[in-house]
Amino acid sequence: MDTIVEPQIQDSVKKEYVDHYVLQLKNADIYQKDYMVLNKVNLQIVPGEFIFLIGKTGSGKSSLLKTIYGALPLHAGEATVSGFDMKSIKRGKLPFLRRKLGMIFQDFLLLDDRTVYDNLKFVLKATGWKVINEIDQKIDNALKEVGLRYQAHKYPHQLSGGEKQRVAISRALLNSPELIIADEATGNLDPDTSQEILNLILNLQKNHNTAVLFATHDYTLIEKKPDARVLKCEKGQIIEL
Repeated sequence: MDTIVEPQIQDSVKKEYVDHYVLQLKNADIYQKDYMVLNKVNLQIVPGEFIFLIGKTGSGKSSLLKTIYGALPLHAGEATVSGFDMKSIKRGKLPFLRRKLGMIFQDFLLLDDRTVYDNLKFVLKATGWKVINEIDQKIDNALKEVGLRYQAHKYPHQLSGGEKQRVAISRALLNSPELIIADEATGNLDPDTSQEILNLILNLQKNHNTAVLFATHDYTLIEKKPDARVLKCEKGQIIEL
C-alpha cells in the first residue's frame, strides 16, 4: 500500500496558505545510488509547518532530504519543491531552488579558512547575489537574528559548537527560505545547546512562517514540540506517528 502522509495544519500556520504546498511528493521512489531506500512516498508540507523526521541510520532520512534539495536525483514519481519540478530540474537551476531553501547540517559545513562573514558571503555569491551592499545587509540581518551580529570577523575555530550552528542557521536564513531542512542539526551538541538551537529554529519558524523539516535521532527534542508532525522512515516506507 502506498504511503500517504497528509498535512495536519498547525495553529501557527496561516489559513490562507492551506492550498499551497512548499513541498509535494507523489509516489516518489527515493534512491541512494542504485539502491531504493524509500518506496512510493506521498508527502505534502505547507508553509509554517514543523515536522520531525525520525528513523534508524540507513532508513532513508538523509536520502529523502538530499532528494528534496537536489543532491540526489528523483528516479520515479513526482516531486515539487518551492515550485521546482525535481524530476526535470537541470543542474544549472539548483542554485535558484536553493535560494528558497535553508539547509542546516550536523557538521556545520563551515569553511575553516574564512571568517563568519566570508562564509555567508560565499553562499550568497553561489546563489546569484552580486551587489555588495545587498550582500552586506543580508549578512548583517541574518547574524542579528541568531544573536551573532558582532561575531562576523571571527573564524569557525574561534566559536563554540553552539555558535557554529548558529552561523549555520544564519546561513540558512540568508535567502528568506520557504523551507528549512535540518539534517541532525543538533547531533554534535550537548543537550542544553541542542535545546537552545531547537528553540531558535522554532522562533524563526514562527516569526517567518517558514516550514521546517527536522531530521533527528534525539527523541527528547520531539517532546519539546508536541504539536509537530512526526514522520518515521521504516522498512522502506514513511509513516506518520
